[in-house]
Parts: sequence; structure tokens; C-alpha cells
Amino acid sequence: MLVALFAGDGIGPEIMAEARRVLDALGLDGLTYEEGLVGGAAYKAKGHPLPPETLDIARRADAILFGAVGDYDCDALERHLRPEQAILGLRKELTLFSNLRPAKVFPQLADASALKQEVASAIDLLIVRELNGDVYFGEKGIRTTADGLREGYDIMSYNEAEVRRIAHSAFRAAQVRRKKLCSVDKANVLETSQLWRDVVTEVAADYPDVELSHMYVDNAAMQLVRNPGQFDVIVTGNLFGDILSDQASMCVGSIGMLASASLDANGKGLYEPIHGSAPDIAGQGKANPLATILSAAMMLRYSLGRPEAADRIEAAVAKALESGARSPDLGGAMTTREMGDAVLAVL
Repeated sequence: MLVALFAGDGIGPEIMAEARRVLDALGLDGLTYEEGLVGGAAYKAKGHPLPPETLDIARRADAILFGAVGDYDCDALERHLRPEQAILGLRKELTLFSNLRPAKVFPQLADASALKQEVASAIDLLIVRELNGDVYFGEKGIRTTADGLREGYDIMSYNEAEVRRIAHSAFRAAQVRRKKLCSVDKANVLETSQLWRDVVTEVAADYPDVELSHMYVDNAAMQLVRNPGQFDVIVTGNLFGDILSDQASMCVGSIGMLASASLDANGKGLYEPIHGSAPDIAGQGKANPLATILSAAMMLRYSLGRPEAADRIEAAVAKALESGARSPDLGGAMTTREMGDAVLAVL
């Protein structure tokens, strides 16, 4: 199986190096790797943030491990040439519609959360966000009303096929966790949400082993801070998922610990930390590689069919933290390399 490695910009190469060391240490048979340029690094070398040769690697790969993109030197470029277009282009070209963002508090870091420790320590959930539809991709614009006022509009819509495919993705994710799925919508006031709820309920018939519940988005936001431990997997649309996943991330305590995945209908995915390229600390050895290492674990679980290896990585990260491993964002002073060493020592 082919894994594409796209390190990108800023701290991307540093954190990618540690994830690769962890993958190599597992000694997995049948995996090969191919590197490609993305983002500002690709623009400077090839004139485009997602050059054809990189896109070719992505199409051939069974999974993609992505570092980060973003380069201050490229801020003045036209929008279609900016580094961020690499990740957007990959999502579009590969139809990566299902965004998985886990939020889990490692017991050793429970005191870093803004929530009470006893509440935060129960967080172990996965948000499945639809990534290619909803109000972000609907018709939008500025118009003038009959009485001369400027009016902005954005149309929210989903068709049943779009809802059905994200529902299947969420149910499959729940099957490899605790088999509980909560679908979040606003069906009491939005027709789009009523269709969403109806279709998710229909899809549930294909997954009798998964317990399905429904919750309005305003209540879900409240429950994430009141009793986050009740959630296993949450599935929701693009807009609601954008908001709730960021809320859940902050409940965990450190953005340097958060992995994510974007999947197509067949389980092929792009895996990346959510923290960005942090060019201000690039090359200084201050970056926390754990989110990238945990992204590699997600890749093994969801795209490469190696759940035991994923479990090993996640357990090693937990034990490294238990032993006192801390990068600057976690209140410590260990370098990027030293954090990788701590995980490797456990493996």
C-alpha cells in the first residue's frame, strides 16, 4: 500500500519526520512511501501550491499524511496560488467529503482543559463533519432589496445522496468505536435539517449494531461543555460541524494534540494535524509532533486497515505523556525530536 507524505511548509517537515520515524518503528509489512511538495514549498519550486506531479502521487496513494501549509512569503500571491489551495485542491480533486476530527483528553493533560478536570477527563469523541456541501457551497451573494438596502444571502442545502454518504461514513466510524452515533441538526426550524434527520434515520437500518440518537445543534453545543463524556461519534453538516469541532478541540486543552482526517466514499483519506504551519517557530525544534503522530494512527485505522498498529501508537503517546514528556505548548521544554524519542522509547 502506498502512503503519500506531503510535509508542506513551516513546521511541516519537522513534525512529518517524527511521524515517519514512528511508522518505521512499527515495522509494518506492505507499506511504501512517496514524498511530494505542497503549499508554499511547492509554489517556490514548481510555481503552484499543488503541482501535477504531487496530485499524481495523491491519486495513486492509498492514504495521504499531510503536514501543514502556510508561508508568510506567499501572503501577497493571488488566492489560487496561495499555499492553502493545496489542501483545498486535494479535497476537491479526491472528493474528500467526510471530515473526522477526534477530541480526546489524555488523563495526563486533563488539567490543561478550560473545563473542570472531572468533566474534561471524560472526553473521548469523534466529530464527523460533511465537508463538501451545506451553506458554504450554496448559492451566495449581495443583492439590493426593493427599498434599496444591501442584503447578503447564503443558501443552505443538502440533497439526500450527500446526506446518505456522510451518514454511512459516520456509522462506519461508530462501528470501530463504542457503537453510538448522535446526529446533530436543527430539524425543528430548518427544512435542510429535517431531510438530514430523515435520511440518517433511513441509513441507520443498515447498521443495527450502532445506537442512533438525534440532538439539536444548540443543545449539542451546551452538552459538549456540560457532559461531553456522553458522546461517542457525532455526525453533522458542514456549518454545524465547523463550529462544534472547534468547540470540542478547545475542550481538550491543546491544539498541538489534535489530529484529523478527510475521507472519500471508499475510505481513502488525507490525514493532518489541525494546528497549521506555525512559520514563526519553524526550524526551532519547538513544534509538538504528537498531533501528526496521532494523525498517522488515524491513517492506519481508517484507510490502511491496521487498527492494532493504531492502538499501539495511541498507547505510546499516552505513556510518553505519563512519563512527563512535554513540548512547550504543553508547558514543557522538550524539542520536537525529543518528543518523538519519547514515543519511540515506549514503542
